[in-house]
Amino acid sequence: MIRVGVVGATGYAGAELVRILAGHPDADLTVITSRQYAGKPFAEIYPAMTDIVDLTCEIFDSDSLCDRADLIFLALPHKLPMAFVPDLRKQGKKIIDLSADFRFSDPATYEAVYQPHTSKELLADSVYGLCEIFKEKIKDADLIGNPGCYPTSVILPLYPLIRKGLLDINTIIADSKSGVSGAGRSLSLVTHYCEATESFKAYKVAGHRHKPEIDEVLGHAAKAPVNITFVPHLLPMSRGMESTIYADLNKKINESDIYDCWADFYSECQFIRITDNGRPPDTLQVRGTNYCDMGFVLEKEKNRIILMSVIDNLVKGAAGQAVQNMNIMMGLDEAAGLKALPFPV
Repeated sequence: MIRVGVVGATGYAGAELVRILAGHPDADLTVITSRQYAGKPFAEIYPAMTDIVDLTCEIFDSDSLCDRADLIFLALPHKLPMAFVPDLRKQGKKIIDLSADFRFSDPATYEAVYQPHTSKELLADSVYGLCEIFKEKIKDADLIGNPGCYPTSVILPLYPLIRKGLLDINTIIADSKSGVSGAGRSLSLVTHYCEATESFKAYKVAGHRHKPEIDEVLGHAAKAPVNITFVPHLLPMSRGMESTIYADLNKKINESDIYDCWADFYSECQFIRITDNGRPPDTLQVRGTNYCDMGFVLEKEKNRIILMSVIDNLVKGAAGQAVQNMNIMMGLDEAAGLKALPFPV
């Protein structure tokens, strides 16, 4: 059994990690931390975990944590992980960070949209943990920057098509929508029930911090700089994410060319599902799961493609992907602990 710890266990992503790890066949969840709820049983904070998780939240202590865990998940706000990771690394621990602190290879890109990076020397050692694309690097990694939810939903459908040269990278527009849990558990007027319910709106238009993350990874596929148009929206639902992506094609192609490109690239990926006959994927069909469902429609008269993808922003967009990274790092079945069946309704 792999001893695992979750730092920041009471936020939405942290709680989802606890839920998944509690049912993982090869993981022993030994310690959870929470500054706000230190001393409180996890099941008191999340009663759904009564008789399932019997751990009590603790204050973060690096030495105590490292004594009891071999692999550590950091489910913390940006800036905190970069302060904790150096000591955890010195103690020989494998780390999966769910913040943005170790997602970028270029510290200048991170600092342009977040804050000064105090552990930038470690960025060269970190691996971007988008499992379906960087699996071989993840296998040998000790430090993972777990991808953001929006980047996951945008990069997965685009990466194989850009890599094969099928898209004009200068025409990509990503129109993405997220459930309210994507904003985290902290109180905010924007996510207040009366503000969010029966409301649908764009936010941080052309200025969201996930865009540079998307551009950097898609640039690897294109072997050239990529600068997409990205517009996020807030949906009045608790969880789920949908991205509709538009791009011009570089040449005349048929539906089979797109399908074959995806199917070949993701042939060994257990959590990618391609919808049939242009059927739009639906967030309901991936709720609570680690799946990314993808579909597309060709506008042949315009030589354009419309790509669609859906994920659960707390699972494939955060905690599920983090556990998938752990499985790959530790040589386990990639789907271990992630085989929850979707709800049909």
